Amino acid sequence: MAKRARERAQLAKRQAKQEKREARANDASKLPATSEDALLQAFAQLSADYEANAVSHDEYNAERSRILTELGVQTD
Repeated sequence: MAKRARERAQLAKRQAKQEKREARANDASKLPATSEDALLQAFAQLSADYEANAVSHDEYNAERSRILTELGVQTD
C-alpha cells in the first residue's frame, strides 16, 4: 500500500510540474506572431539603417533596446 501511495504522489507531482511548464510556455508567447514578426522586421530594418549610417549610434541603441524589451529578450 505504501508503494502505491508513493507512486500516486510522484504522479501528482509530475502532473503539477507539467502544468506549471505549460503555463509558463503560454505566458512566454504573449506576443501574437504578427507582432513578433513586425518587431523582428523593424529590428532588421534598424540594423540595415545603422550599417548604412542612416541612424546615429544613440538612436540605434535606444530603438534596439525598445525592440528587444518588447520581444522579451532584454529586460532593463
